[in-house]
Amino acid sequence: MNQENLNMIMDVKVQLSVKLGSCFLPMRELMELTPGTVLQLKQQATDPVGLYVNEKLVGYGEVVVVEDNFGIKVTQIVTENHDES
Repeated sequence: MNQENLNMIMDVKVQLSVKLGSCFLPMRELMELTPGTVLQLKQQATDPVGLYVNEKLVGYGEVVVVEDNFGIKVTQIVTENHDES
């Protein structure tokens, strides 16, 4: 890709999201969820969170607090050869 083509796409917005963790629930338990229910995720509190661009894993990081907002400190960028498990 030449520099002119690359410059054309540099301002295209993509969705950046962070995956904190996940768990499996039987449908019965899902239907019984109420405000205040605590769900235990299979990830440990010290595990890195996944950083996704348009639903594709691109890195990992640590959750941080910036003023009154959550943020992420990027700790690893995933290479092309990485298989998400």
